[in-house]
Amino acid sequence: MGEICGVLKVRVVKGRSLAVRDIRSSDPYVVLKLGNQVAKTKVISSNLNPVWDEELTLNISTTTPRSLKVEVFDKDTFTADDEMGDAEIDLQPLAASVRMRKVLKGTPSSTQIRKLVPSKDNYLAKESCIRYVDGNMIQELCLRLRNVETGELEMHLKWIDPPAKLDGKQ
Repeated sequence: MGEICGVLKVRVVKGRSLAVRDIRSSDPYVVLKLGNQVAKTKVISSNLNPVWDEELTLNISTTTPRSLKVEVFDKDTFTADDEMGDAEIDLQPLAASVRMRKVLKGTPSSTQIRKLVPSKDNYLAKESCIRYVDGNMIQELCLRLRNVETGELEMHLKWIDPPAKLDGKQ
């Protein structure tokens, strides 16, 4: 892993209209993959519109891939967990916005920096905004899951600078 240049806080907010994988419902959970890092939410039992409201943390380094892989699974007890769809989040727009922060000092909090619209090249279900809030860049997303008959995920990304390196002084 290269030098750490940021920390990505991913708030998995909720799922909407997720696919049925058990008899009438599913027991969904979300897996995030960024390079060799993996983070998982808790399982929500028997719910096609789960609310996780859970924050997962991943490190961003100079060698981090440019996209975050998001997968949804149905937890099964006696068999392998069932796939419930997946998506990818291009981190480049957020990273580019982070590089602009120095020129944004003094800008009012919650200023919209960039708007991304749904297209065939992304997994957005609706417009996504990147905002400058209290010195941090935050992106709100609603993702359309692929490889599944139905499902969306609502998530928030927050890029945080890594703690300052110690220079030997105490």
